[in-house]
Amino acid sequence: MKPVPPDRLRDVVDAVLEALDEGLDGPALAARAMLSPFHFNRLVRAGIGEAPAAFRRRLLLERAAWRLCRGVSVTEASLEAGYDAVEAFSRAFTRAHGVPPSRFADAPRDFRLAAPNAIHFHPPGGLLLPGQTRTKTMDLSDRLVEHDHWHTARLLEQAATLSDEALDRHARPGLVVHAFEGPEPDVRTMLDRLVFTKEVWTAAIAGREFPTDRDRSIAGQQARLAAVQPQFTALARRIRDRNEWDDVFVDALCTPPVSFTFGSVIAHILTVAVIRRQTVMDVLRELGVPDVETRDPIEWERAMAARS
Repeated sequence: MKPVPPDRLRDVVDAVLEALDEGLDGPALAARAMLSPFHFNRLVRAGIGEAPAAFRRRLLLERAAWRLCRGVSVTEASLEAGYDAVEAFSRAFTRAHGVPPSRFADAPRDFRLAAPNAIHFHPPGGLLLPGQTRTKTMDLSDRLVEHDHWHTARLLEQAATLSDEALDRHARPGLVVHAFEGPEPDVRTMLDRLVFTKEVWTAAIAGREFPTDRDRSIAGQQARLAAVQPQFTALARRIRDRNEWDDVFVDALCTPPVSFTFGSVIAHILTVAVIRRQTVMDVLRELGVPDVETRDPIEWERAMAARS
């Protein structure tokens, strides 16, 4: 049998994820993926080593275990997993996890089950997929992450010297970095988006809920950066050390679900940050801030070496 093209397999996996809570049977899932039931089953088995029904059932039981650890009742977890009877859910859960659902949250446990494909439920509502093996790692990741943090922190320090009126002045009324985020006309908003982008993606990759406390004062943004940066740095290093740049997580909060590789997200955060930092530098100059921090990675590295 020929290997399954990665893009086609991703379409099939996304179809299963999108229909996770719809209770669709095999033929309905096949129709969602625009395949015959025979070819759908054949494609899924060849690509991930699990039948579609078993794959869907395992994901639901993994999600149920995670939800139980978050305080939902066994009845709620049973309904969310698509079981009409709590007793049937309890039997299936116990067979899979080795402990009844009523006792699962009593001690720290991994909600993931053994799988032939390393595809797992990824909180709060997506999937984690393994990537293709690379032959080399991204050696520059540490340097890029550290420079981004240093420069962002320095620009926040310099922005703190401005009045609220200056911070909120519409110096770039037409600036839109991403349409889904909206305009970024002032320094305060640009800096806030620098920090928030890192907060959102760090939470998404780590499987945590998105942050809700968004203090837009400069002191608040400095505190938020101080909180998220160690998490982001540790995450980037873990991805680098485990060579997980091509590993995929599926964000089910998007409609329809969207797949992202870890490498593309880290690159997105750093690339978008460069655009915003460059714009902030220009506007700070216009607002009269002296000696705006402009050192690029070469100059920054030399300055760090001179201090050591």
